[in-house]
Amino acid sequence: MNRIRVLTVDDSALMRNILSAVINQQPDMEVVGTAPDPLIAREMIKQLNPDVLTLDIDMPKMNGLEFLSRLMRLRPMPVVMISSMTTRGSKATLAALEHGAVDFLPKPDQRAGGDLEHWGAMVVDKLRIAARAKIGRLGENQQPMLRGFVPVNPQNIMAIGSSTGGTEALRRVLMPLPPNVPGIVIAQHMPAGFTRSFAQRLDSLCQISVHEAQDGEPVHSGVALIAPGDKHMEIVRQGKGYVVSLNDTAPVNRHRPSVDVLFNSVAKQAGKLASAAILTGMGNDGAHGLLALRKAGAFTLAQSEATCVVFGMPREAIALEAAQDIVDLDNISLRLLESFTHNKTRYSGENTNVR
Repeated sequence: MNRIRVLTVDDSALMRNILSAVINQQPDMEVVGTAPDPLIAREMIKQLNPDVLTLDIDMPKMNGLEFLSRLMRLRPMPVVMISSMTTRGSKATLAALEHGAVDFLPKPDQRAGGDLEHWGAMVVDKLRIAARAKIGRLGENQQPMLRGFVPVNPQNIMAIGSSTGGTEALRRVLMPLPPNVPGIVIAQHMPAGFTRSFAQRLDSLCQISVHEAQDGEPVHSGVALIAPGDKHMEIVRQGKGYVVSLNDTAPVNRHRPSVDVLFNSVAKQAGKLASAAILTGMGNDGAHGLLALRKAGAFTLAQSEATCVVFGMPREAIALEAAQDIVDLDNISLRLLESFTHNKTRYSGENTNVR
């Protein structure tokens, strides 16, 4: 079995030692080197050719974000950000994800009695996912802003679910959408405290309005609502439209928000009036919910393997025949819009097609 080779970059000797101890306890991975700053790390990457990098943000000689940006331009590789700034500076975290980091994790807060064993389990879990991630020079959106769409029904709704790699995928799906698009509800696996900044970032880039959902908020045309971190989000019928319902019941498929919870509610409340997409992510959250949507008459699609950072969630949905279409990332916006101008195909179990 090939072990996952990890290079750890952090200016704290204690942190390098903790990470080395956690990683080297795993039978499927090893720390092949540690670096106190990005300049030394640059040379070690050339010499050691690691599979995954852990990277701090606040370091001497070169900021971790600047190093990440250069790395992704010159030698793309899977990176997991491990920094105290991922807690107190979510903007820095979002910048790291935009630059190409696969995932992030705060450093353990031992002064607050943090559970180091639980933290270590999260580290190695994220490293395993990162090692399988597809990293490349994705560049900017390949499609222009979409215009001229006329909604055929005010009760139409879009639902989108995503996880690892989803912050960038969502940007590329939402940016081209016109202001009169049907209301959008989104479940992105993200911790509490980050979804608001993420939504604000998307809102500044998109033609539509994007913000973190509030309990009881109506779903409006031209608005994308993102489930708050650590809250499940569902939709509920109200009059001729829908409102959002948030709750903190137990995680589903290890996640809160869960894509399955959102998709199942859209299937029940909107049925054939909905269209849904499952994007990049690890695991199977959303697959059964997408199947429920398809059986209810909604149009359903999955992001193509070639354009996913991690193909887990779309793969599981495709295996269940939950997706009517398999679509490359930069074609998803248009395909979702097109679905509202054609008759919805009810569930028939026919083979999916790549577009």
